[in-house]
Amino acid sequence: MRNPHDEPVEIVDDQDRVVRVVHRREMRNRRLRHRCSYVFVLDPNGRVYVHRRTESKDIYPGYFDLTAGGVNGVGESYAECAARELDEELGITASPIYRFTQRYDGPEGPCFGGVFDVVRDGEVRWQPEEVVWGEFKPVDEVERMIASERFCPDALVMFERWLTARPRSSG
Repeated sequence: MRNPHDEPVEIVDDQDRVVRVVHRREMRNRRLRHRCSYVFVLDPNGRVYVHRRTESKDIYPGYFDLTAGGVNGVGESYAECAARELDEELGITASPIYRFTQRYDGPEGPCFGGVFDVVRDGEVRWQPEEVVWGEFKPVDEVERMIASERFCPDALVMFERWLTARPRSSG
């Protein structure tokens, strides 16, 4: 099996244009700007899927997360990455809906994030190498969790903006 630290990653400039390709290890070590995709998963009642990352994750192990997502592969669009990560992490085959692209300049490294959401009416089957727990929660309960638990900071930035851009449930 290939070491994920050796995967090639596109590095982008401040306008989200590709400037070169490096290994993921170099991108992390040098905190180079790259592309990521983030997918909020909702149930038909508008509850948000919250999950806890495994302790083996290379970044923010054991933290709670609000999105399925990850680093875009070389030549991979935000939409392609969002669909791939959604399937890999949570076992959901779907075409998430694009909402916006957000610049992020956090402590673990800068990126541009393509933010999506998808409604899931059914079971979520997470990948055990990625996720150890998950559950749909109402937004107000998610906000209470954020106040008391460790969450991936990039997902929190995306969540704050997504709250203003999200579709409103009638249920």
